[in-house]
Amino acid sequence: MAKKKYYVVWEGRKTGILDSWDECTKSTQGYKGAKFKSFKSLELAKKAYSEEYEDYKGKTFTGSELSKEEIDLIGKPNLNSVSVDAACSVNPGKMEFKGVDTNTREIIFQRGPFRGGTNNIGEFLAIVLASAILKKNNDLRPIYTDSKVAMGWVKYKNCGSYLEQNENNKEIFELIKNAEKWLENNQIENQILKWETKAWGDIPADYSRK
Repeated sequence: MAKKKYYVVWEGRKTGILDSWDECTKSTQGYKGAKFKSFKSLELAKKAYSEEYEDYKGKTFTGSELSKEEIDLIGKPNLNSVSVDAACSVNPGKMEFKGVDTNTREIIFQRGPFRGGTNNIGEFLAIVLASAILKKNNDLRPIYTDSKVAMGWVKYKNCGSYLEQNENNKEIFELIKNAEKWLENNQIENQILKWETKAWGDIPADYSRK
């Protein structure tokens, strides 16, 4: 069962602390200059709403779900790395993905939204695109993802989605075809690592919409 989240909307059709992503979407989607962010507790949300959006933009405020001993066993992430993530309104639905510098959260690439995709497909495409960009630049930084499914697909050089192709998602299937072709013709030299969300909070590339 998904844990409760609270959505602070500083600028939107309806501002304040909202209880669901649906409410947040209605308030911000298509609203020019919308400012919003999700929080894992009502206390954090209240504090954020009493302050400025700029104090929270691009930052992660998500406490660990593990004990200090468990966190010590896992260790800390390598900040000299790239993090990728995808977002999808529904599955299938509008899908987008991006890659950022883990330390600075500076966007390295951002693609979408595309119609008729899924979150796992977005994660798969993000890992492959990050690998291709880093390889081109002789950059050996590791790549973090929070999707074990996508990691498996990349390992076996095949997008294992059961999504059926149609007129709505033709563009996504073209991206998948190109990604699989790149994997067949190239060796990934970067480590693909699992982002430990429970220990470290949301991955830096997170869209803050869950």
